[in-house]
Amino acid sequence: MAKRKPKKRTQNYKKQVGQVPGTLIYTGTKEHTRLFIESFDYSNDFFTEKELQTVEEIFGYKSTDSITWVNLNGLNQINEIEKLGKHYNLHPLVLEDIVSTNQRPKIDEYDDYIFLVLKMMYYDEDEKIVSEQVSFILGKNYVLSLQEAEGDVFDALRERIRQGKGRVRGLGSDYLLYALIDSVVDHYYAIIETMGNKIEDLEDSLFEGLTKDEISTEIQSLKREVLKVRRAIFPLREIISRIEKSENKLISDKTLHYFADVYDHIIQVSDTIDIYREMIWGLMDMYMTTISNRMNEVMKVLTIIATIFIPLTFIAGIYGMNFDNIPELHYKYSYHILWIVMIVIFIGMLYYFKRKKWL
Repeated sequence: MAKRKPKKRTQNYKKQVGQVPGTLIYTGTKEHTRLFIESFDYSNDFFTEKELQTVEEIFGYKSTDSITWVNLNGLNQINEIEKLGKHYNLHPLVLEDIVSTNQRPKIDEYDDYIFLVLKMMYYDEDEKIVSEQVSFILGKNYVLSLQEAEGDVFDALRERIRQGKGRVRGLGSDYLLYALIDSVVDHYYAIIETMGNKIEDLEDSLFEGLTKDEISTEIQSLKREVLKVRRAIFPLREIISRIEKSENKLISDKTLHYFADVYDHIIQVSDTIDIYREMIWGLMDMYMTTISNRMNEVMKVLTIIATIFIPLTFIAGIYGMNFDNIPELHYKYSYHILWIVMIVIFIGMLYYFKRKKWL
């Protein structure tokens, strides 16, 4: 029997072992991502969108009266992130959490900014969940978002800013942060909707009696997806709850009502995920029951066949013994009579099993 090859495990956390707290070490897998920076600077009256070439170009937006959203892709660019942190007076532990891509969703409040970490999730073309960490820094008139690589869930928000639709151009940076978080949560809805469709398809397959090996694989894959979303959703509830209760001057009372709406959405997603989790456990139980029933059907058929041949084998064994004095052996029609008896027993047992509905 061939040995099973061991899985290749990630060793990213080993990079941080023994390091001083606040040391910036990128723990992701996209080490060759190029730096990409885009800025959206706007107010009610104007809007500008730029692709910036260096981090230094961001610095001028800090002191403007307009609202600025700066999105940076490329957490592997440690030196650039250090420059950004130095200019915006970000705590070293904040910078460490930004480049540590397996960070649990969290919120930290400081004197002049609020730091958040979320898990951004969406399905790719193959309907596999893409999970990426995104960090937000909310300041008085700006929001910084930092991602590992290009590709996110904010395209609809970008269009709203460009077209001036909705409230985002007329409100502050706190509303912009709400809009970004809302975009992340909206894609959780899309994920659970797709999950629901997958669960329904699996249920239909199991009810139809299909027990292919692929079904077991699909159930296990769904279970992993549910756990992945659950790990992202539960800490997010705590984050939004803290924002609602916060008295930080960076978030206005008017915007808190919008965060309350996001919290309701998160509760709904969380409840749905819990329901899907129970349903998947039920699917696994149903799959195992179906397999067991199939095995029982096979064993029933084999048992019936064995039961039919037991009396026939018994008769054949008696007349197959090497005794000289067996009177029936010398009878002229004994062979034919034996066949008739065996056929009658065979048919009689089949009739009995059929009447008992065992066949």
